[in-house]
Amino acid sequence: MPLPLYLLALAVFAMGTSEFMLAGLLPDIATELDVPVGTAGLLTSAFAVGMVAGAPLTAVLARGRSGRSGLLAFVLAFLAAHAVAALATSFPLLLATRVVAALANAGFLAVALTTAAALVPPERKGRALAVLLSGTTAATIAGVPGGALLGTLFGWRAAFWAVALLCLPAVLGILRGVPDREGSEAERPSLRAELARLRRPRLLLVMLLGALVNAATFGSFTFLAPLVTGTTGLGSVWVPVVLVLFGAGSFAGVTAAGRLADRRPGLVLAVGAPLLLAGWPALALLAAWPGALLVLVFVQGALSFAVGATLITRVLHEADGAPTLAGACATAALNAGAVLGPLLAAIALGTAAGDRGPLWTSAALVGAAVLVALPRRRVVAGA
Repeated sequence: MPLPLYLLALAVFAMGTSEFMLAGLLPDIATELDVPVGTAGLLTSAFAVGMVAGAPLTAVLARGRSGRSGLLAFVLAFLAAHAVAALATSFPLLLATRVVAALANAGFLAVALTTAAALVPPERKGRALAVLLSGTTAATIAGVPGGALLGTLFGWRAAFWAVALLCLPAVLGILRGVPDREGSEAERPSLRAELARLRRPRLLLVMLLGALVNAATFGSFTFLAPLVTGTTGLGSVWVPVVLVLFGAGSFAGVTAAGRLADRRPGLVLAVGAPLLLAGWPALALLAAWPGALLVLVFVQGALSFAVGATLITRVLHEADGAPTLAGACATAALNAGAVLGPLLAAIALGTAAGDRGPLWTSAALVGAAVLVALPRRRVVAGA
């Protein structure tokens, strides 16, 4: 794989850390800025919504720029937003920085997905995507616990400074490693032609499936902590261990799927989706046993990202005639799921199912994806 892919993955690591690290910082932010914890939770919601809405908007704004200049603009905006956040003394200002950071993150990921696909032959798109998404999975393994540790030792502002500093090598890497290729207007399809391409039923189908699977993933991931300390009965010290296990599984899954998503996407989905569907109820039923929890969390992380990454690769293939908006479609699908899943899981958390509720919600979401995909399995597999 080309070196620029790994440099882009470094930026994705910084952005993934920023997206997930707030879960461990909200109480301290709420106390210092004198707002309820529930209000501080708006920082997470604002980021997620900004990612969904920002992907197509920022991709269109970046249209006509080279991949390098677009990536550079977005990563610098992301860096600046975190520097301002680290200095913020009021909650409205901090909330505004999260919106700006989300828009920059969405734009960066949309352009990076398209750039990554363009750096390799068509038959290696899946592996390129796996390298790029490894930045997100690495964030769940190292970045999120690291951010929580910094927040504990030096205060929540230190975590924001750390994310800003992580962007600096990514900036240098983009400048030195990403080709500055400008496509001519004659070579680039019109925006109207790209939008027409995005209305294809095949593309909409794989986007829907990607959103459902990602909703299942983040619905349960968001609420693993109450499951660990509640149903399983482990101490709070085990929460980061479980989160790291899920992240390690996701890294293994996206790496393995990257080698198969281009050549045998149908095989990955045909094997992975039923196992993923069976895994969420199994975790719900066996969560009281610590050994079962630790094993299944790793397995579900691997299956979730193997199936999810393969579907996102399929999105890029189906949107091949829309170079500006292909990455935006993939980003929107990923983050629509990241918004929907935790919302549904939070509702389930308040039902009689308790802290197992998010797991049953994830099972229902994957089940819906399987039911939609089954009669259209040849299309989903790229046949």
